[in-house]
Amino acid sequence: MNLRRRLTAGALVTAAGLGLLIVPAGQASAGQTEAGQTEAGQTAPPANRPGCNLANGIKHVISIQFDNVHFTRDNPNVPSDLEQMPNLLHFLEHDGTFFSNFHDVLVHTATNFVSSLTGLYEDRTSVTQSNSFSYFDSTGKTHPGVSFAYWTDPLFDPSGTPADTNFNMNYTADPAGNPTGTNIDAPAPWVSYTRAGCNVGQVGMANTVLENITTDIPTVFGANSPQQAEATANPNKATADFVGLAVHCAATSSLCASGQTDALPDEPGGYAGHKALFGAAEVAPAVTPTGALTSMSGNVITDEHGNDGFPGFDSLSADNSLGMAAEMQEHGVPVTNIYMSDVHGDQSPADTGDLGPGEPTYEAQLHAYDTSFGQFLARMKKDGITPANTLFSVTTDEGDHFSGSAPTPANCTGAAGNMCSYTTKSEVNVNLPGLLATQDSDTTPFSIHSDPAPAFWVTGNPAPGASSVRTLERDIGGLNITNPLTGATDKVADQIADPVEEKILHFVGPDAARTPSFTAFSGEDEFVSSGAQNCTKACVFTSSGFAWNHGGLWPDMQTIWLGLVGPGISAQGVDSKTFADQVDLRPTLMALTGLHDDYRVDGRVLTQALNHQGLPRALRSDQHTVAELGAVYKQIDAVDGQFAAATLAASTRGIASGSATNDSTYTATEAALSKLEQSRDRIASEIQNALLGAEFGNHPIGSSANALIWQADQLLAQANHLAKG
Repeated sequence: MNLRRRLTAGALVTAAGLGLLIVPAGQASAGQTEAGQTEAGQTAPPANRPGCNLANGIKHVISIQFDNVHFTRDNPNVPSDLEQMPNLLHFLEHDGTFFSNFHDVLVHTATNFVSSLTGLYEDRTSVTQSNSFSYFDSTGKTHPGVSFAYWTDPLFDPSGTPADTNFNMNYTADPAGNPTGTNIDAPAPWVSYTRAGCNVGQVGMANTVLENITTDIPTVFGANSPQQAEATANPNKATADFVGLAVHCAATSSLCASGQTDALPDEPGGYAGHKALFGAAEVAPAVTPTGALTSMSGNVITDEHGNDGFPGFDSLSADNSLGMAAEMQEHGVPVTNIYMSDVHGDQSPADTGDLGPGEPTYEAQLHAYDTSFGQFLARMKKDGITPANTLFSVTTDEGDHFSGSAPTPANCTGAAGNMCSYTTKSEVNVNLPGLLATQDSDTTPFSIHSDPAPAFWVTGNPAPGASSVRTLERDIGGLNITNPLTGATDKVADQIADPVEEKILHFVGPDAARTPSFTAFSGEDEFVSSGAQNCTKACVFTSSGFAWNHGGLWPDMQTIWLGLVGPGISAQGVDSKTFADQVDLRPTLMALTGLHDDYRVDGRVLTQALNHQGLPRALRSDQHTVAELGAVYKQIDAVDGQFAAATLAASTRGIASGSATNDSTYTATEAALSKLEQSRDRIASEIQNALLGAEFGNHPIGSSANALIWQADQLLAQANHLAKG
């Protein structure tokens, strides 16, 4: 199991396995009723309606999210992942709009999927560092946490009883991202659909299904349930039976009659009368006539132990995922969210680790995925599920960078007779405590989220700006290594953000215990982790198994793609100009289906993809102003926008400055960043008020748009000025 791809807990997950090693010592904005997105208690939710009632003639919604699948080429001579899936790529480019300037929210799989599903940046759900993280207890000691857990779970601490009893997805409704100080569970993304009478299926989609049997089964089924008894007696069977699949039903549907109460304790307006099916043991009898889940190729789906049911997250190939989704679509589940495993990890039983572009196994897997998509689209067409009545969205969670040696032969293309091979396929592993101890004599104890963008929790939870934190920040900022893949000198930390900048980057959620002391961003090849506080063994080395680096600021890591096809979508092919990110998907789907969320989203409707029929009425009159307002909103609020880039540059310079006796530049920079952040939140909130009102409340943008655009431009100029020093 590749723990970096998906963390599960069918068996004990150790802190070491999560890269969370301890280094030893020495709901919505008020006033948004016009947009239909309101805080709990302000307005009643829409009444549950019979049937699946959606706008624009939409009868089905099929949303697919890959794990690390690329539109651009990783080797210029080898066709990209999507180029080698022509059945899918042609469908997206020919029948819809394909955004190639789409961006992730900078963190990892769990966060990426949650943000896409909800339209919320990570600070709104507390899934700010993933797929794992650390958190402080009241004494300042650090503990490990896992981001993958069912929607209503408390924080999942694999080391034992958690010191933090908040919801894993602890929510803030404050549009400025300020902590609420209360333990509120995040609103669930299936609710808008189920209230409209639609059953919603989940195939491996993060946190909407049971992710593990340690915390999820007691939460959903109960600690004394038969399911818990099975989990204790036979964890492998329980994982196949209850993890990875779910159907959340409309209150009027009988499909989930034998299922569990779909409990959402903090859902705006309440959520009584709904039930859900969890796992293959409950889902399969409801959606498959034979009672067994089958793949697109017709094979019964089993796990590695031979158990029928969920095959495991790393086995959610196109064949398996699309097969299960097709059965849902054909048997009363018209809205389906589908997770699909990456293609560059060896999916064969041998599991030799990550593969390089153009290698034979990689090429064979891409061909298999393409075949499965061809079969799926043909099967859906035969079922009458087509772009004429079905909204398709297809995207990926994040990008990544191949770290390895040059291919052999140098001009290999991956075609038959010209396959590629690689002497080295490995990230550049960096033992950070070893480097610190040997180069700077710094043995400050901390917990680290091992990553190309490592986060640090300094033991004792000292305040930002404390001498111990400042010394560690400066020492890490000054570290250089020789990259064994390229021979170049690389900085261990190209950029650093402490809590002031982390707030700008949406890394500070309502559960303050999870906020890192600071976060660093390393090179494309580097994977920064913990280790011994010496370099008697190499502190910088390559290994095997992991060769695709993701989670950092580099373009091939954070630039992804989104394809939309269906009613209300223009067939305009590739759009490489529109800057958008993952939180924009949710409001776009809601606008097209005629639904709305009862919480305030952070994204905006991607009007560039919508035809006249699909555009909300208030957006039709002045599309140029709407597009300009939406574009500047993204640049000031998106994690990968211009404002974030400029302030991160200023933060890095300020953190690198000063000394133990004079830290005035750092202090002044932090004050300036904090002031900019407050201005950003105010302007972004006002722009979002206008956009939401037009998108979901039929209120024209109005004459204030030009003034808001001017204010946002001035803010960007101020941030750029601070970045230049």
